[in-house]
Amino acid sequence: MITTSQAIFPVSGIRELEARHLPNAQPSLMERAGHAAAQLASSLLESNPDPVLVLAGPGNNGGDGFVLARRLREVGREVTVAFAADPAHLPSDARAAFNAWRAAGGTIVTCFPPGTWALAVDALFGIGLTRSPVGIYQEWIERYNHLTCPRLAIDLPSGLDADTGCVLTPCARATHTITFIGLKPGLLTLDGPDYCGTVHISDLDLSINHETAPGRILQATDFAHHLKPRPRNSHKGHWGEVGILGGAAGMCGAALLAGRAALQTGAGRVFVGCLDPSAPRLDIKHPELMLRAPADLHAIASVLAVGPGLGQSKAASQQLHRAVGFAGPLVLDADALNLISSDPSIQDILVAREHPTLLTPHPAEAARLLQITTADVQADRIASAVRIATRFAAHVVLKGNGSVVAHPDSAWAINTSGHPGMAAAGMGDVLTGLVASLLGQGWAPTEALEGAVHLHGAAADLLAIEGIGPIGVAAGELIPAARRVLNRWILDIGAEGVSR
Repeated sequence: MITTSQAIFPVSGIRELEARHLPNAQPSLMERAGHAAAQLASSLLESNPDPVLVLAGPGNNGGDGFVLARRLREVGREVTVAFAADPAHLPSDARAAFNAWRAAGGTIVTCFPPGTWALAVDALFGIGLTRSPVGIYQEWIERYNHLTCPRLAIDLPSGLDADTGCVLTPCARATHTITFIGLKPGLLTLDGPDYCGTVHISDLDLSINHETAPGRILQATDFAHHLKPRPRNSHKGHWGEVGILGGAAGMCGAALLAGRAALQTGAGRVFVGCLDPSAPRLDIKHPELMLRAPADLHAIASVLAVGPGLGQSKAASQQLHRAVGFAGPLVLDADALNLISSDPSIQDILVAREHPTLLTPHPAEAARLLQITTADVQADRIASAVRIATRFAAHVVLKGNGSVVAHPDSAWAINTSGHPGMAAAGMGDVLTGLVASLLGQGWAPTEALEGAVHLHGAAADLLAIEGIGPIGVAAGELIPAARRVLNRWILDIGAEGVSR
C-alpha cells in the first residue's frame, strides 16, 4: 500500500520497527516490500513492452528485488535479474526470495546485460550501506545511471546515506524511489532529493504509531489552527509591531526586503532601523514601512528581527548586545549570527533569555556557531540543527536543500517546499521577515518558524508554476507570492478546518 505518511524515522528507528513486527509478519516484510515495489513498477511500465532489469544485491535489499521480479513475472512481464553474489551467503529471508524466484522459472545473469529496458530497478543496497560500492557494484551503478528508461530504487538509492543525505561514490540516481515503513531523513535533505526522484512510501500494512517518529515533513495543514479569517472587528494593533534591525552601508536593501516581507504577510506595523546614517528615510515602493533610528525599535516593536544587512562593525555589535536583551521574541539572522559566534558574552546572554529566540543560519553560519567546519555541518544536518537549538535554547532553521527546523526540546522537521532558484541573494532576508511577521500575529515560536519556512518555499513553488523561475527568480518577487499562498491557505485549509 502506498501511503502519504509524513513521519520520518532514522535507520535506528526503522530497525526497531522491523524487529518489533518481523516475528509475526505474515506474509513476511520482504514479501510485502517486494509486492509493493512491484505494484509501483507496474504503474511505471505503462504500455512499454520492453523487459524489466533488476539489479539484486547481496543482502535483504536484493531479496526485495527477487520478490519484485517474481511478482512482475507472474503478471506476464519479462524480467532479467542481475545477481553476482553467492546465494548461500544471503540472509535467510533473501535466500528464500532467491529460491522462490528460481522455483518460479526465473533466471540469473551475473553481469550487467545489454538491452533496451522498460524499467531498471536498483535493489543492490539498502539502508545499511556504510562504504562506497566497489568492484562490480560500482560498475553496475555507473551503468544504471546512464540508462534512459525510468529507474526505480528500492528503499533508497544505493550509495545514499539514509540518515544524512550524504552520497557515497558512486550513488544510484533514480527517477523514483519506493521506501518502506516510513520516510528516512536522507531522502529529503542535502543530496538525497537529487538522487531519489519521486519518493513513494509503503507502510507494508503495518500498524505504526507515526507520532513516535522523531521527525516529520512540514505541511501547511500543520498550521491549520492559525489559518483563520481575521475577525471583522480588527485593527493593526492586533497583528503585531515588527522591528527589523540591519541595513549597514551598502546593505539597506536587505533590511527593506525583510520589512516588506513582514508587511505583505500580515504584520500590523513594520519598523525598519538601518545602521547606515545615509539610508533613505522612505521606502518609495512601500511607504507603509516606517523607517526609524535603530535605537528606537526596542520601545515600539513587539517582535525584533536583527541581522539583514547588519554587517560586523563595532556599531553592529553594540546594537546586537542591546538586542539580545529585548523583552519579546527575537529573530537572529545573517551577520547577527556571525557576531554571536565570535562573542561568548552574547552567547551567555542569549542562552539565558526569558523570551523566545529564533535563529536562521545557513550552513556556514551554523558552522561558526558550532565552531566546526561547514562540511561537518552538512555531514549531518539534523544533528547540527539540533545541537544549535539545544546549545542556544533556540528555535533553529538550518537552511539549504531540505531545510531542517529544530527546537530546544530536540524535536525536528524537514521542509520539502521550494526549489534551487532560491539560491539567490536576499532570500534569507525575506525568510527573516516572514518569521517575524507570523510571530507578530501571535503564532507560537515553533509554528512561526516552521510556518515561515514552509511558506517561503511554497511561494517559490507558486512562482515556478507561473513561469517565474526557478532560474532567475528574485527575492523580492517571493514576497507578493508568499502573500498569495498564505491567503490561499486561509481560504482552503482554514475553511476546511472551520467546516469540520
